[in-house]
Amino acid sequence: MRRAAKHPPLVVHIIHSLGTGGLENGLVNIINRTPPERYRHAIVCLTESGEFAGRITAPGVEVIALHKRPGHDLGLYWRVWKTLRRLRPAIVHTRNLSTLEMQFVAALLPGVKRVHGEHGRDVFDLDGTNRKYNLLRKAARFVVQRYIAVSKDLERWLIDTVGVPAARVRQIYNGVDQDRFRPRTGERPAVTPAGFVPHDALVLGTVGRLAAVKNQRSLLRAARLLIDRNPPLAARLRVIIVGDGPLRADIERAVAALGLTAHVWLAGDRSDIPELLQCMDVFVLPSLGEGISNTVLEAMACGLPVIATRVGGNPELVDDGESGILVPVADDSALASAIERVLTHTSQRTGMGEKASRKVLERFDWTNTVGRYLAVYDQLLAGAAVGFEHDWVDGR
Repeated sequence: MRRAAKHPPLVVHIIHSLGTGGLENGLVNIINRTPPERYRHAIVCLTESGEFAGRITAPGVEVIALHKRPGHDLGLYWRVWKTLRRLRPAIVHTRNLSTLEMQFVAALLPGVKRVHGEHGRDVFDLDGTNRKYNLLRKAARFVVQRYIAVSKDLERWLIDTVGVPAARVRQIYNGVDQDRFRPRTGERPAVTPAGFVPHDALVLGTVGRLAAVKNQRSLLRAARLLIDRNPPLAARLRVIIVGDGPLRADIERAVAALGLTAHVWLAGDRSDIPELLQCMDVFVLPSLGEGISNTVLEAMACGLPVIATRVGGNPELVDDGESGILVPVADDSALASAIERVLTHTSQRTGMGEKASRKVLERFDWTNTVGRYLAVYDQLLAGAAVGFEHDWVDGR
C-alpha cells in the first residue's frame, strides 16, 4: 500500500540534457502518462533544457537547467545538492553514465530513494568494458537501490559485468503510442518537399540524432552501393534522414560527395514523425550501439520492415528474417544487400511489415511500461524491497 501524503510523492529525474533523443522521449512519455494522483515529477538537466520540454503536457512539472561547464565542474555537485534540498523528492532517478555520480549526492539526503536507469552505453564505450567507467559503476552499486534496464542486453551486462545483484535490476521495455504510430492507409502523407518522392518511389528512412553512434553515413554509403549495383533502382530510390545534431554538416558533405543530392532529404528535427514514417517503405537503423531504439519500435508500429545492425537491444526487437533483417555493424556492403533484398521483393516487404506491426501491438504498450516504472517506485517507498545491504549478503 502506498503511504498517504498530502501531495503525491515527487520523483526528480536527473538527465544530462533535455534535447531530442530516445531517452528523453521515453522520460516525457512516462511523465505525461503518470496518473497525477500517483506521482509528481521534476526534471534536473545537468547541462541545458531544450525545446523538447515543450512536449511535456503533465501539469506542474518543473524543468531545471544547471548549466554544467565543460570538463569537470566541481560546482555542479553543490548545485545538484541545493536543488534536491529545495525540491525535497521522495525518489531521485538518474539515467546513464553521465548522471550516475549524482547518486552519491542524492545519498546525502535522508530518506530519499534512489533509482538509476541504463538506456544505452556511452558512445566511447559501446561494449561496456571501459575500466574507468566500470569502477564508477561498481562504486555506485553501494548507493543505487534499484536499476532499470531498457533491454535484456543491458540487464545481463549490469548483472554480469557491473556486478549488480539480479534482485535489484528491473528490465522494462519502452512503449509505443499506438494511437499515433500506425500503418499507412492510402497515399503517402504530403510531408516531403514537392517533387522529392515520385509516384513509384522506394523510400528508405531513418530517425535519430545526427551523431557518430547513429552512423547515418553508413546508410548513405549503402545507398550509393545499391545505386551502383542496381541502376534500375536509381530513379526510384529516395532516402529520408530525420534528426539534427553535431554531424549535420558532415552528413551534408557526404551526401554531396557521394552524388546523392537528388536522392536524400535531410529533414532535420520534426514533430510529425508518424507521418514521416508513413512516407517510408523500409526503416534502416545503422547504429554502432543501441539500448532499445524507440524509433525502431515506432517504425514497426507503422508497419515498416526494419533493417538494423546487430547491436544492443536491436535483436530483441527485430526478428531476423521475419520482421526485418539484422546486419553486422559498420558493414556497408551487407547493409546495401539487405536493403536491396527487401526493396526488390514486394511480398516479403509487406509480410515483414505486418509481422513488425503485430509484434508491437501485442508487446510494446506505454500503459504497461508506465505501470512497471510506477511499481518500482511503489515498492521502494513502501519498503517492500529488502534493504540493499542485505542484497549483497544473500545475492537476491
